[in-house]
Amino acid sequence: MKPGATSDPLIDLSQIAEIELFILKRMKELALGDHASVFKGPGFNFVGLRDWEPGDRVSSIDWAQSTITNFSPMVVREFEQPSNAAIIAVADASLSTRCGTHGTPIAAAIARSVAAIGLSAVFFQDLFGLLTFDEEFRQIDAVRPRIGRSHVVHCLERYQDRARVASPAAPRDLGETIAAHLRRPSLVPVISDFLFADPARIMSELSLLNARHDVFLIMVDVRFAYQLPDVRAGWIEIFDVEAGTTRIVSARELRQVAVRIEEWQEHIQQLARDAALDIVRVGLDRWEMEAALVNLVAERRLRKV
Repeated sequence: MKPGATSDPLIDLSQIAEIELFILKRMKELALGDHASVFKGPGFNFVGLRDWEPGDRVSSIDWAQSTITNFSPMVVREFEQPSNAAIIAVADASLSTRCGTHGTPIAAAIARSVAAIGLSAVFFQDLFGLLTFDEEFRQIDAVRPRIGRSHVVHCLERYQDRARVASPAAPRDLGETIAAHLRRPSLVPVISDFLFADPARIMSELSLLNARHDVFLIMVDVRFAYQLPDVRAGWIEIFDVEAGTTRIVSARELRQVAVRIEEWQEHIQQLARDAALDIVRVGLDRWEMEAALVNLVAERRLRKV
C-alpha cells in the first residue's frame, strides 16, 4: 500500500501481485474467450462533473469549471464506457474487525477478499467500487465504481485508512444505503464477520436488494480471533470495543467464546439460506480463500448481469 500509512498495511503490494497472478491464471481457465477486449481509455459516455479525487487523470480535469471554484476543489469530467457488469463491494469496517490474534486482524481477511473480487473485476474489465459500513450499519466511506488495477489499490487504501472519515452518516436501512450507490443492476458482495445484533432484519433488507441486484455474502470465519490462550485467573475482565463496555467473565466462559462464535456464524448461514442469499465462508488460508472467491465471482459474472 502507499508509504507513510499510519499502521502496517492489511495487505501490501506484493500480496496484491500474488493475488493478481493467481486470478489471471484461474480466470483464463474458467472464462477463456468470454470477457470483453482490454479496456482502453476512460470511456466515452459523459456522466457529469464531480470533485477531483486521488487517482484521477490530469486529462480529465475541466479547467474552465475549476476556475469557477478557484481550483479548490478542482473539477473533473466523468465518462463511462459500457461494461458487462458493475461490482460494488460492501465491506465491514466496524471496530471489531481491527481485532485479532498473533498480529492478524479480522480486517486483513476482509481486505484480501476485497482484493480478490476487485482484481477479478479488473480481469473482466468491469467497474469496481467500494462501500464501507460500521457496527451500526452507518456508511463510513464510498468509492465510485471505476475500472483498473490502480483503482482497486485505491479502494484497499481507503478501506484501511478508516480514520480519514470524520463522521459517518446517520443510521438507515442497509439495503437503501447500498441501493443509493447502484445506478444499474450490479454484483454486490457483502463482506463481513456478521457479528452483529438483529441479523434477521439485515438479511431481510439484503434479500429485498437481491430482487434487483445480485447480492451474495462473504463471511469471514473469525474463530481464529477468539481462540484465546488459556489463563489461570478465575475471573477475567473483557472489553467490548464497539459498545465501549466491560464485563467480568469466568475462565470457563472465556474458553467457550470460539465455540459460541462458530455457532453464531452457522446461524447466520442458515438465515442467509432462508432469505435466498448465497453465502460463502472464507478463512485465513490464502489459496483456499482466493480459489473460492475467484470461482464465485466467475460463476456469477458469467451470468452476464
